[in-house]
Amino acid sequence: MATFVLKRDNLKLGLLLGFLGPLVGIFIVYLITARSTPFSVFMQEFFNNNKMITSIGSLSLLANIILFTVYINTHRDSTAKGIFITTCLYGVAILLLKIFN
Repeated sequence: MATFVLKRDNLKLGLLLGFLGPLVGIFIVYLITARSTPFSVFMQEFFNNNKMITSIGSLSLLANIILFTVYINTHRDSTAKGIFITTCLYGVAILLLKIFN
């Protein structure tokens, strides 16, 4: 199944992977940095602390950078385009969250 997903070149797949990547990324950051804290408390602190928005938001986008690089290097440009679009949207959302917090 995983190899089938990696071999597809599809904009919708890229958008889906781009949406899920940062969510997985933020969960990995949670497991590494704050495992003893409940996830809901961690997320509440993330949304209310400007320093955490910047640092953890950026770290969570690393998952998309990895995905984007894999799909670009394997010449699956449509999927990479979807990942890039979603990454830009996440970046704008993080910026707006930081500004209006």
